[in-house]
Amino acid sequence: MTAALIQARELRVEYPGRAGGRVRALRDVDLDILQGETLGLVGESGCGKSTLGRALLRLIEPASGRIEFDGTDLTRLRGSRLRRTRAELQMVFQDPFGSLNPRRRIADIVAEPLLRSRGATRAEAAKAVAELLDLVGLGAEAGGRRPHEFSGGQRQRIGIARALASSPQFVVADEAVSALDVSIQAQVLNLLSDLVRDRGLTMLFISHDLGVVRHIADRIAVMYLGQIIEVASRDAFFAAPAHPYSRALLSSVPVLRPGDTREQQVLEGELPDPANPPEGCLFRTRCPIATERCRTSAPELREIAPGRSVRCHLPLVSSEQHVASSE
Repeated sequence: MTAALIQARELRVEYPGRAGGRVRALRDVDLDILQGETLGLVGESGCGKSTLGRALLRLIEPASGRIEFDGTDLTRLRGSRLRRTRAELQMVFQDPFGSLNPRRRIADIVAEPLLRSRGATRAEAAKAVAELLDLVGLGAEAGGRRPHEFSGGQRQRIGIARALASSPQFVVADEAVSALDVSIQAQVLNLLSDLVRDRGLTMLFISHDLGVVRHIADRIAVMYLGQIIEVASRDAFFAAPAHPYSRALLSSVPVLRPGDTREQQVLEGELPDPANPPEGCLFRTRCPIATERCRTSAPELREIAPGRSVRCHLPLVSSEQHVASSE
């Protein structure tokens, strides 16, 4: 079995709430991201996907828990050691314009990680920048221009080049194609897939678009109200999601094939207030199969099959069958 490059254990992130309270954006998250894989992270807006991605890179400080990168506990690193390690951990942001300094030339933007993190000389950095811009399909001549001179897809390619400049092992792509036209999305997705394969990258791909995730991910993790509620291989997830929330997510994807009779499951109600979550199972207020046990007992994330974990008392195997909880 492939070893985990990133391991999160009981990871919790909190933000200031009303009247001096605290809001839990992440609730004791346990998650492994395997070496060389692309893990797709999906869920509704506001469920904590971006918070998790940023917390794994220490861009957000966790309130508690542990994050291990290749055996090193990132939560214990400080100062120069943290800065050196961050060269191995990079991010492609959702907004391809807001993440680029509009006053700087592209060559300077892409070169900065090389100069600061890798100690490259100006000549070495210039050569590497030209190679990176060629790699992402822009060409070395793009280095002399500024961000406003490029389209959205081109700017996202620049963001990818900058993320790759420090030769990282792990990349978080946070809604990296959501702001792009569909035709450009396909180009950027193919580029990311090629880079993962050719450079041996490990990637967390965050998206609300299950169609995009199906194209690029090896495994799927589903998040709801700051918790991981299902983890499965791509094929197993799309064949038969086990959590009721996952089923509702998948049923919301538009049907494009004539004659597809997939039943749509519409969830009632809104995502609960993170500052005042329901007791027991966090999903029970919207779940079509919730029982009294769901109100009184919070389910644990447990393995129901090799490589498949679900946080549910009655995980679904098919539309007619449930797995009885052993808890």
